[in-house]
Amino acid sequence: MNTDTSPARTTTARDTLEAVPVFALDTVLYPGGPLPLRIFEPRYVDMVSDRLRRDAPFIVALIRDGSEVGGGATTHPIGTLTRIVDWNRQDDGLLGITALGGRRVRMLDTETRPDRLCVATARMLEEEPASTVPEEHRGLVALLRRLLDQLESRYRHATSRFEDASWVGYRLSELLPMPLPHKQRLLELEDPLARLGYLTEVVDTLSDRGAR
Repeated sequence: MNTDTSPARTTTARDTLEAVPVFALDTVLYPGGPLPLRIFEPRYVDMVSDRLRRDAPFIVALIRDGSEVGGGATTHPIGTLTRIVDWNRQDDGLLGITALGGRRVRMLDTETRPDRLCVATARMLEEEPASTVPEEHRGLVALLRRLLDQLESRYRHATSRFEDASWVGYRLSELLPMPLPHKQRLLELEDPLARLGYLTEVVDTLSDRGAR
């Protein structure tokens, strides 16, 4: 349940984005999270080139039906606005990029272009209310610190905010082993403390399994 009691903000034209490319993936990207990708399909090579040239975002969304390759996949309506923060030409000639998650968005309408690239009209969702990590969830912070110590290179473009309930929840959501529908649910949650509560249950379940 969303505990934010502030008045709802009126949606303005600045909250709506037109014709934003959609990258359909078998993964969930969270705000502030890094996403390394190898680009080989022509539609995405062209899209990445365009986004780099314009310094413009695209949307990463979890596939609901279909596959990553070939087009025609349908996605969940809530995804993450994403910008490219690094790129390189890999040894096999493919384009490698690192994207960083930004604001969550809800796709209101989509269109598939002749090159099979999907573009969307999307509305940016409200940012979560600022919340510190409560004492009962401090164990999650310790766990996250241990995990990130092993993943320094992956998170070199991310700014650590271990007191921020949203940031801690998003990082554990992307790192802990969970089914993709559960990860999507955690993206769609609007209450950072509810997300931490869910993650505490996940960690307890994983600990119980490991103890058997």
